[in-house]
Amino acid sequence: MQTFEERRAEEMEVRDPTCANETLSYMLQRAQAIGAGSILEIGAGKGFTSIAFAKTLPSARVTAIERDAVRAAAARENIRDFGVEDRVRLLEGDAADILPTLGGTYDVIFLDAAKVQYRRFFPDCKRLLRAGGILFSDDVMLFSDGVPKKRRMLAMHLQEYMRMLREDADLSTTVHGYGMGLAESVKLR
Repeated sequence: MQTFEERRAEEMEVRDPTCANETLSYMLQRAQAIGAGSILEIGAGKGFTSIAFAKTLPSARVTAIERDAVRAAAARENIRDFGVEDRVRLLEGDAADILPTLGGTYDVIFLDAAKVQYRRFFPDCKRLLRAGGILFSDDVMLFSDGVPKKRRMLAMHLQEYMRMLREDADLSTTVHGYGMGLAESVKLR
C-alpha cells in the first residue's frame, strides 16, 4: 500500500482538488499551536487534508463535507485506508444544506469549496468557529496575476469575500502567499 504522502502526491499530479503542500504544512502547524481538538473541512475532495489533520493531531475530531459523490466515495476509502475513520466524519452533500444543521464549535475550519460559495458559507463558518479559533480560506489570491475574461464573476466573488473578512470586527485576517493564497482569520470574540 502507498504511504499517505505518496497517495497525496499522486493526486496532486492529476490536479485533483487538494491544497498545496506548503498550505497544508502551515495549517497543521497552526492547528497544533492552538491545540485544535475539533476541525471542520468544507470541500473535502478525496479526504487528504482531513486525514492529515487527524494523523497530525491524534486527539482531534474532524468533520468533513463533500458534495461530489465520486470524491466522497474516494474520501471514505482513503479515510478507511489510513485508519482514521474513528475520528474523521464525512458528511456527503451540499455545504449550504449541511452547515446550518451543525452545532457546537470548531477550533479550526478549512474552507476549500467552490470559491463562489465562500460568501454564502461565511456566516455559518463564523457561527461555528470558537473564539480564538482559526478560519482558513484557500485560494483567495487565485487571480493575482490577472483575471481571465471568463473568470471575472468568480474573481468578484473572491474579492467580496475578502472584503467581508477584512471588515469583520470579530476577526483578525492575514493573507499568506502559500499555494494560491491562504487567508487566516482568527476569531477575536
